[in-house]
Amino acid sequence: MMGPVLAACLLIILSTAWISQANGATCKKDGGVCTCNDNTKSVDCSSKGLTAIPSNIPVDTDRLELHMNKLSSLPHTAFHGLNKLTNLNLNYNKLQTLPAGVFDHLVNLDYLSLSTNELKYLPPKIFDSLTKLTWLNLERNKLQSLPHGVFDNLAKLTRLELFNNQLRRVPDGAFDYMSKLNWITLENNPWDCSCRDILYLSNWIREKKGTVSNIEAAECDGGTKAVLDVTEEEAAEDCVYPNTTTAIPTTIITTLASSNDDDIPELPVPQENFQKFLGYQEPDHLPTQPQCLMSISGYLGLMMSLVLTSAAILYVIHFLKKA
Repeated sequence: MMGPVLAACLLIILSTAWISQANGATCKKDGGVCTCNDNTKSVDCSSKGLTAIPSNIPVDTDRLELHMNKLSSLPHTAFHGLNKLTNLNLNYNKLQTLPAGVFDHLVNLDYLSLSTNELKYLPPKIFDSLTKLTWLNLERNKLQSLPHGVFDNLAKLTRLELFNNQLRRVPDGAFDYMSKLNWITLENNPWDCSCRDILYLSNWIREKKGTVSNIEAAECDGGTKAVLDVTEEEAAEDCVYPNTTTAIPTTIITTLASSNDDDIPELPVPQENFQKFLGYQEPDHLPTQPQCLMSISGYLGLMMSLVLTSAAILYVIHFLKKA
């Protein structure tokens, strides 16, 4: 009766080996697609056509290059465990949303670039853990609004790039806590200078003129005048911008929590926006297996594991029939 037992053990071992192979290794030297430099602690996964973050990124990685891939979404645990990371480049992907908490473990991050993606909004508190960040690049996205307080914890930030988005306003106090900021790109946004909401930005630009570079480049929608020159008389309207944020204001949440069911008002927030805010993804949008499986060695290892696993199954069946 030892035959089936041994075969079962072999099956378990081979299954474990197959799972390990499926998880794959990040670095080319281990059969992955990324280039790893042990001396500089950098991992370069750029321009690989990736649709998911590769697995097994070394925990001591200092610099991670993921630009020029096809990433459309990120799991909220994408960078958990990489608390040594100081430089993260996600330029030129297809990111449409960011899950809450995705950057929470990157407490030593100095540089973060999300340029040239398809982001329409930012989750509240998305940057709260990045207290050492000095450079944040959000240019060339589709941002329509910014959450209140989204930059409040970025006291060390020196450079902020918001160039070429769809911003019409920023919340009051949006830039107040970035005392070390010396460069900002605000141009190529449709700033609405007819609405009272623009006055915070206009006053902030006047206050920081001469200390923050490029600050005067922000222009009203249509290029009619500089945001710097907007007066209170010109920005007299109280404007409302529907469908420009997916976050539910804290005041509404507090009101709902303290109200009776009969008093709860209907909120004009589309269902798909709730799904995006909660990080929901349809099953066909879930990340695929890491692209390290696409290497030749990955295929060969996978095929070998399948062959050996099949042999072990047949071996078990053979001995069970004899028994």
